[in-house]
Amino acid sequence: MEEKSGLRTFLPRIIIGVVLLVGGYFGYQAYRHGQQYETTDNAQVEGNSAPVLARVAGYVTAVNVDDYATVKQGQQLITIDPQEYDVALAQAEADYQQSLADLENARADLQNAQANARNVAQNARVAQSNAQVQAARRDKAQQDLQRDQNLYKEQSLTRKQLEDSQNNAEVQRRQYDANVEQITLAQTSQSVAQAGIAKAQANIQKIQAVLKVKQAAIDNAKLKVGYAHIAAPIAGKIGRKNVVVGQYVQPGQNLFTIVADSTFWVVANFKETQLEKMQVGQQVDIKLDAYPELDIKGRVASLSDATGARFALLPADNASGNFVKITQRVPVKIEILNPETYKNQLRAGLSVDAEVRVAN
Repeated sequence: MEEKSGLRTFLPRIIIGVVLLVGGYFGYQAYRHGQQYETTDNAQVEGNSAPVLARVAGYVTAVNVDDYATVKQGQQLITIDPQEYDVALAQAEADYQQSLADLENARADLQNAQANARNVAQNARVAQSNAQVQAARRDKAQQDLQRDQNLYKEQSLTRKQLEDSQNNAEVQRRQYDANVEQITLAQTSQSVAQAGIAKAQANIQKIQAVLKVKQAAIDNAKLKVGYAHIAAPIAGKIGRKNVVVGQYVQPGQNLFTIVADSTFWVVANFKETQLEKMQVGQQVDIKLDAYPELDIKGRVASLSDATGARFALLPADNASGNFVKITQRVPVKIEILNPETYKNQLRAGLSVDAEVRVAN
């Protein structure tokens, strides 16, 4: 009886001692863990994403993808009725061909103008040569007239012979004047021919400028035809579709979003009091709320240069008189090591518990 009484006396003390020892052990372990790690549950998985937008207006004629499907970069996803844009492209190409024909006609006009200028130049040279020959004849006729006049004064020449010399000198002078007028006319024709060449060249330059504009119209029409066939900008998985066959879409309308399934990271928001020992490159233990048994390793990639509040739509104004100090949080980017291993488990937006090892 005394032994049982003694056991009952000391058993509670033993239990309390064991509890204290166990509590002290776990408390010490928690203390050591707190000295070695900085933890937060204000974290989530992030990933690259790209919206799939309509770039032209029209009715959707085909949707080649299902909700949450995996797609490859460049894979055809949506088709918008391209008939309107095909017609616009054909019209632009026809206009371009018409301008090409106009350009060929203008070049032919330039060749004609240049040939005409050569002919006019040749005529001017012929007129100049004729004028030189006629000037010699005029001078000779004038000399003959002077000689005959002297002979007539000496009564060695008849009146009729003198009159014939006078008529010949007058004819040769008028013929020379006519040749001079032909030279003037040829020079005027040369100016007109040069003006014709300049006009043809200006017309060619104008048509060439029009061709550039029409080529740009063709390129623009081709772009719109291409935009009617929407392809995946990146590889990944799509979210919920916001488009069905027969729907009319507008340029800039978001049809759905593709999330890249090959690149993920974690953004953890640590309190400002936890940053003292945190550095780039430190090891991080990551736990997903969705997969608590999954052991994911990472490392600190970078720390933000501003608190999360600085990126808010309406940042807090601490200059007011009723200021209340609030512990700020700083975003920390954590790189996931070997992300391809967890490709089937990682999802952008999943909640995460992050533990950064800040001391050994």
